[in-house]
Amino acid sequence: MGWFSQNKGRQAEQNAKHWLNQHGIQILAENHRCKGGEIDLIGLDTDNTLIFIEVKARQNRNYGHATEFVDARKQQRIRRCAEAFLLQHSDYQNHAMRFDVLAFHDNTSDAPEWLQNAF
Repeated sequence: MGWFSQNKGRQAEQNAKHWLNQHGIQILAENHRCKGGEIDLIGLDTDNTLIFIEVKARQNRNYGHATEFVDARKQQRIRRCAEAFLLQHSDYQNHAMRFDVLAFHDNTSDAPEWLQNAF
């Protein structure tokens, strides 16, 4: 991934953190790495649901919707990282959990598309 793409991704993650905080999500971890993958953000909803969040940013929709880039392989990697997170943080093992995608489109200031329970 080139510098521009990495920078755009980091900016999208910062925007996501801010947006999620405004919507009552407490961010617990950023860029949680595990063997074979990474979870962009891990948060806790107001009802104590643990949320594993994949952040996507697309400059335009010519090559598809941002959420289309969270394919089955990527989903499996995120699930494995979620399992690793829960092993490391046993205090969250009894929480309800879900996997969300937060997608930013077209370099606009519009609100992102938030797909809860995306997979």
